[in-house]
Amino acid sequence: MADYYDLLGVPKDASAEQIKRAYRKQALKYHPDRNQGSGEAEELFKEATRAYETLKDPDQRARYDRFGEAGVSGGGATGQRGFGFDMNAALEVFLRDFGGAGMGGFGDIFDPGGSYRRDRSGVERGETMRIRLRLKLTDVVTGVTRQLRLALLERCRTCSGSGSSTGARSVCTVCEGRGEIRRLQRSIVGQMVTVQPCRSCGGEGRVVSDPCRECSGEGRKRESRTLEVEVPPGVGSENFLTLKERGSVGRGGGPRGDIVVMLHVEDDPRFERDGTMLIHEVAVTFSTAALGREMEVPTLDGPAKVTVPAGVQSGDTLRLKGLGLPELQGRNRGDQLLKVRVWTPEQLSPEQERLFRELSELEGSPPVPGAGPRVIKGFWERVKGALSGN
Repeated sequence: MADYYDLLGVPKDASAEQIKRAYRKQALKYHPDRNQGSGEAEELFKEATRAYETLKDPDQRARYDRFGEAGVSGGGATGQRGFGFDMNAALEVFLRDFGGAGMGGFGDIFDPGGSYRRDRSGVERGETMRIRLRLKLTDVVTGVTRQLRLALLERCRTCSGSGSSTGARSVCTVCEGRGEIRRLQRSIVGQMVTVQPCRSCGGEGRVVSDPCRECSGEGRKRESRTLEVEVPPGVGSENFLTLKERGSVGRGGGPRGDIVVMLHVEDDPRFERDGTMLIHEVAVTFSTAALGREMEVPTLDGPAKVTVPAGVQSGDTLRLKGLGLPELQGRNRGDQLLKVRVWTPEQLSPEQERLFRELSELEGSPPVPGAGPRVIKGFWERVKGALSGN
């Protein structure tokens, strides 16, 4: 995929307003209702939308600037394991930020039979449902399968989804069967046409004269369903899963909508995450820093032994290979970094204070920065000798 800034035609220091204006221009140019179903235009529309959604969010933009596309999401496939925008999601983003009144005739841009409009027969696709799934950091290592209990709209068995007890439907008298209400307004920039679904018939153009008692004319009833969701390894809170056509059925017996599972990986107080890297702070005593020793540290795979070398400095980093997080949809696993912090006691017992005073007479002055490894080595040899009683 091309660079997000190049896709929108803006510089890397573009303001939020510049990004929004550039996206609107690109979206109007490649909108499917303006390009007669061109597959190339649809892909460009989705790519521009994905770039816009990333760059308009300061946190996402910062991750993208640092790590590129891999830092904000996985590949843009479709289906349950799809990470990215499908056409429905892209259209929702565009309508969310630019739909409705006040856009200089926006409502009249698209062909009345456009993909975002409801079928005049009353059949429409089910709405996209968004749910949040909480995960632990340990779930990211291996992936996880979860059972979700959802309340979905299912086709009414009594009326077979028609909403009518006899199947009779009459033309709506408010919109005269058009399913929409158009209003022409004049402003200083010219005429502006706004289009809204007819409230009387819900945009269908027809109304039920004898509603089904079971579903009250809705044609659908809410029922509890259990769905299984497979979350792959390596996901982050910026990722989501799309369950294609697994949601509620649409009006008039329309196809099911999608379920978008927004992932949220809970923080683990033991670790800081940086991509596939995990960072854990290790506090060591002064004697451990001077003499070195083996100690146990936590990892997502359980406790692990690590050797702290003699002479380690506060701020030094130790590495545990392959104990970080896996790549998204990849085989490799990152490392766990151990950031050493030399702990200084705030209170000393009389015996500890006596020993430290004796040590202070032996250790002398700390090494001068840039003096070279020999000075530092000699300093630590004196410290280790003092602590070991030699």
